Amino acid sequence: MKPDGWLGVELRHLAALQAVAREGSFGGAAVALGYSQSAVSQQIAALERIVGERLVERPGGPRPVSLTDAGRLLLGHAEGIVARLEAAQADLAAYSEGSAGTLRVGTYQSVGARVLPRVMLEFAGAWPLVSIQLTESTDDAELLGLVERGELDVTFVMLPVEGGPFDTRMLMDDPYVLLVRPDSPLAATKNPPSLKEIAAVPLIGYRQCRSIHAVEERFRGTGLEPQIVFRSDDNTTIQGMVAAGVGSALVPRLTVEARDDSVLALPVDPRIPPREIGIAWHRERYHAPAARAFVAVADRVCKELQAELEGRPALVA
Repeated sequence: MKPDGWLGVELRHLAALQAVAREGSFGGAAVALGYSQSAVSQQIAALERIVGERLVERPGGPRPVSLTDAGRLLLGHAEGIVARLEAAQADLAAYSEGSAGTLRVGTYQSVGARVLPRVMLEFAGAWPLVSIQLTESTDDAELLGLVERGELDVTFVMLPVEGGPFDTRMLMDDPYVLLVRPDSPLAATKNPPSLKEIAAVPLIGYRQCRSIHAVEERFRGTGLEPQIVFRSDDNTTIQGMVAAGVGSALVPRLTVEARDDSVLALPVDPRIPPREIGIAWHRERYHAPAARAFVAVADRVCKELQAELEGRPALVA
């Protein structure tokens, strides 16, 4: 088939393929798209004629339909095309809103508690007509996916970001500390706990935190296996478990509620690298003035916060 024959492929054909793959039936796809079942069948048949391959297996009866190998291959491209169209729609909406409208921001728990309130307070003073719509997740890969699809304008992330059409800015280092009870033997030592000392005590860990998994691999690289006795993605739960004596916890400093005197936060072996907090946006999308301003405010606030935590003057450009 000549390449220009593919110009007959329409977005509705690709949307029909996505819906059939997702719903497992032409009827379900029709309901999802608001079409008749015959319309969905016609669109799939037209797509198959254009590309010259059978894309959907039709077993008949109550059994679900499925994609052929060719269909699955085309589906990957279809999802990318639809995502780019959604991003284009979001770009035009941001462009038309100018200095007003909504800025959609992704965040995760520790940033939401310690960084975001200060960022939003400063940003609101400079951009009073822009409202912030937050999306929270324990998985920054999920947030990056929303940026790629045009559902978020910017998102806080843990660096480095692996692949994808993203530009990022480093905001601050967030070193790890060991949370222990005040009566822990580790609290009485003068030097930071070593990897061997930390691996010898029961630990409370995170489930989905990307950076803590890298830390755990650092232990294994030295022949040590962390004794994880409990996992949670809730910072308050982890700190409460330490206070109750369930175990100690390796956590980023920003996650610690410093006013809680039932636990101590100890500096740790310098071989445990800090978590790197950054902010990301789609490099190929329109980056609205409000989004650029939000990134600049986040950069300034994080530099100030890191200086405060380290007890030194802030050097902010």
